[in-house]
Amino acid sequence: MAPITNGRHIFKEIPSGYPIPGKTTVYDGSQTVDVDTIPLKGGFLLKTLVLSIDPYILARMKAPAGSPLVRPRVNNYGVGVVLRSENPAVKAGDHLYGRFPFEEYFVQQDAKAFTVIENKEKLPWSAYVGAAGMPGQTAYSGWKKYANAKKGETAFVSAGAGRLVVQLAKRDGLKVIASAGSDEKVQFLKEIGADVAFNYKTTKTLEILKKEGPINVYWDNVGGETLEAALEAAAMDARFIECGMISTYNSPYGVKNLMHIITKSITTSGFIVSRAFPEFTQPFFAEVPAMLAKGELKVQEDITKGLEHVGEALLAVLQGANTGKSVIVVAELSTY
Repeated sequence: MAPITNGRHIFKEIPSGYPIPGKTTVYDGSQTVDVDTIPLKGGFLLKTLVLSIDPYILARMKAPAGSPLVRPRVNNYGVGVVLRSENPAVKAGDHLYGRFPFEEYFVQQDAKAFTVIENKEKLPWSAYVGAAGMPGQTAYSGWKKYANAKKGETAFVSAGAGRLVVQLAKRDGLKVIASAGSDEKVQFLKEIGADVAFNYKTTKTLEILKKEGPINVYWDNVGGETLEAALEAAAMDARFIECGMISTYNSPYGVKNLMHIITKSITTSGFIVSRAFPEFTQPFFAEVPAMLAKGELKVQEDITKGLEHVGEALLAVLQGANTGKSVIVVAELSTY
């Protein structure tokens, strides 16, 4: 086979604020690859199908040199198909889930870095970088580990990134308050069961929480003023699950009422799913894909086609302009 373009999206410059498409990261189509002859050296050749776009990519870009976050290469969770293999752990035709460079084709040596996806439920592969992948594992394991949910309690879930959390909380019998940054997102939160859903850009979060609370569980994706409002409206012995603080990535904010953690005996748990919770991996994959296939859990996707548009997709996520889980489709679905 003649060499073909191996497109990639590469990191070029540390952003001072939001990343600038075409400057912070750029598309590079200068490389080629012959998929039939490229040396594998005991490894395997992957073709990238879908990639996840998540806010923390910006944090990785801004990480200092030598940081465990590592910024020189754009990468994130993805799904790909094995084209050739010299590694007995995987075979041609296997679909693998793991951390992918933002490249169309790449050779990998370590099969343990990936999970073979059987996909018995016949979900679209994009589901495995969303609710059936790392974002879903984050919601599922964080909620199971830290919520200590009791039927009849009230949970507050900030921002649309907590959509799966909203549904898990409802399944546990909680009243759920949820916020999002557009009326369209608010409508979807209502459709998936949120008892109270509001647009934080047009409604004061603290007013809603004081009216509908006090809150027993807070799932935080935002930080900043929203965290401050949640502390103000927290019940005694509330549990705060700190999953993200997107509002502070570019504008640090000093929360003024942290003393409530002491006076209200609030338990605060921060986590990164990749560093914890192996006990929830098997239950997650046993339960969540099946629930998605049956329609028991509902999701939305915001699909962007092509590595050329990674910069725009990342900026949209950081500014809240995406309408669902942001996914880059690298290969057309018909080629899966």
